[in-house]
Amino acid sequence: MHYYRYETAEVSCCFKYLMFSYNIIFWLAGAAFIAIGFWAWSEKGVLLDLTQVTRLHGFDPVWLVLAVGGVTFILGFAGCVGALRENICLLKFFSGVIGFIFFLELTAAVLAFVFQEPLKEWIGDFFLANVKAYREDIDLQNLIDSLQRLNHCCGANTPSDWDLNAYFNCSQQNPSRERCGVPFSCCLSDPADTVVNTQCGYDVRIRKGDWSDTIYTKGCIPALEEWLPRNIYIVAGVFIVISLLQMLGIFLARTLISDIEKVKFSYY
Repeated sequence: MHYYRYETAEVSCCFKYLMFSYNIIFWLAGAAFIAIGFWAWSEKGVLLDLTQVTRLHGFDPVWLVLAVGGVTFILGFAGCVGALRENICLLKFFSGVIGFIFFLELTAAVLAFVFQEPLKEWIGDFFLANVKAYREDIDLQNLIDSLQRLNHCCGANTPSDWDLNAYFNCSQQNPSRERCGVPFSCCLSDPADTVVNTQCGYDVRIRKGDWSDTIYTKGCIPALEEWLPRNIYIVAGVFIVISLLQMLGIFLARTLISDIEKVKFSYY
């Protein structure tokens, strides 16, 4: 058996430092996300009492921040160190995980297109569960308020969905001052207002009939259904940009692996 020596084989500095530059941004971004997540938990006192995590019945946005930050940090670390140390194992781990994430994204997109009705029902149930837990977590509360204000909507399907919340339901046994009301984010906003009226939703649903002169009457699920076709090119563009960045990372990693293997082979 003959072995061919690559006398001029060397690792490309261009690809090596492109790979490093590509990943240092994600490494730092991941560290920032993790820091923000733990800061948010410390502000809510979760770090002093971790059982609060299990007691929350709704979605805690901090979990998403920590998950994205953790994955980004690990991948950025593997890419940076793998490039600088010319470590094939770390580079293969990086390209493999990026490829797996890309596959999951494609699978999720196809499933979302094929199973539109079940997905719509799941999103509706998810939103209703978080309406019920609205007052349990400040980050969840801010997330729902932002969603309702940006999309000019209220509740999952109708403002009456707020009956599921212990503070806003219309039962006679409810002692809350917010009884039969809605959050302030459901109120019609006036651009001239400089101060947010957080009590504008009080007693709104006590009055029977049309509420459209006071609050948004469209649910957030129908609002999302209307928003998506209008912004399909933006959504597709974001997906394409993310996909290109992922493919660029895989290309840089595989090219660097190939160079390193050629250099190692030239020594035999």
